[in-house]
Amino acid sequence: MTLAHPQFDSDGALRHFLDLDGVSRETLTTILDTAEGFAPIGERKVRTVPLLRGRTVANLFFENSTRTRTAFELAAKRLSADVLNIDLVSSSTAKGESLLDTLRVLESLQCDMFIVRHSQSGAARFIAQHIAPGIAVVNGGDGQHAHPTQGLLDMFTIRRHKGDFSQLTVVLIGDIRHSRVARSDLAALKILGAGEVRVVGPRTLVPADAEALGARFVPRLDDALQGADVIMGLRLQRERMNGAKVPSSAEFFRHFGLSAERLSLAKPDAIVMHPGPTNRGVEIAGDVADGKQSVILEQVTAGLAVRMAVMSMVLGSHTSNRVESHQAPGVGP
Repeated sequence: MTLAHPQFDSDGALRHFLDLDGVSRETLTTILDTAEGFAPIGERKVRTVPLLRGRTVANLFFENSTRTRTAFELAAKRLSADVLNIDLVSSSTAKGESLLDTLRVLESLQCDMFIVRHSQSGAARFIAQHIAPGIAVVNGGDGQHAHPTQGLLDMFTIRRHKGDFSQLTVVLIGDIRHSRVARSDLAALKILGAGEVRVVGPRTLVPADAEALGARFVPRLDDALQGADVIMGLRLQRERMNGAKVPSSAEFFRHFGLSAERLSLAKPDAIVMHPGPTNRGVEIAGDVADGKQSVILEQVTAGLAVRMAVMSMVLGSHTSNRVESHQAPGVGP
């Protein structure tokens, strides 16, 4: 572990959550276990616990988002935090104000945590390095770099269905190169010791460092799906491609789209995942997205528990807000 990384304090505990760089298997597992404790809250009549009562969480989204912002907002409210949603897409930063000047203004709001989403890779880490002491930063997705809470909610979903990662064959399909979700998923799978991770897609959309990320490139989808336990589809992120040569939507589906026929090449109990939004008929067929092997909606639900876990651990690390025996404080019948 590299303690110089801004997300760790001097004792190696998380003070921010920016990416999975330097995160140990023990810490990652603790987050997943903590999320298990929070998951039952969604089944209760009263869906809140008082862990972050009196704290303020601000969603700082410099990039448009509906799913991630809503999930963080709801997770914070279930922890009893006050929540601010600040529209920064059309804010002073869009009018020329520097990011640092914007931060100084936002610090004056006396928030305890910033959830940051930004189109530039490394933005969350930059903010964490320059923010006032006492304010925690959680990365809600930065450029092509990382989307750590999405990666962990994917791991949470996989673990619930499959258990031991060491026995699994996981396949990621599509635009690996431009996907921050893929990078966080690959990092988490490597930390958790997944048995085999395969990536498949057009060569222009698969990073040259796939092997260093813990994955094996397989050129043909049919070959990649053989014996797969977990299949993750990824959308074509055309907004980040900067002129990269990619096939048309129809051609992409013909070669790399997950159809029911192709799904049959995987194990009968394989699960189908997608971080959303799904483009039906491009990366996944509608009958597969809605089929019995799909856990796409489960991923959305898992995101609430995982984000509650991350926020409570980061903000609660100085007040001993812990989950004992896989049970979140205040979570009861």
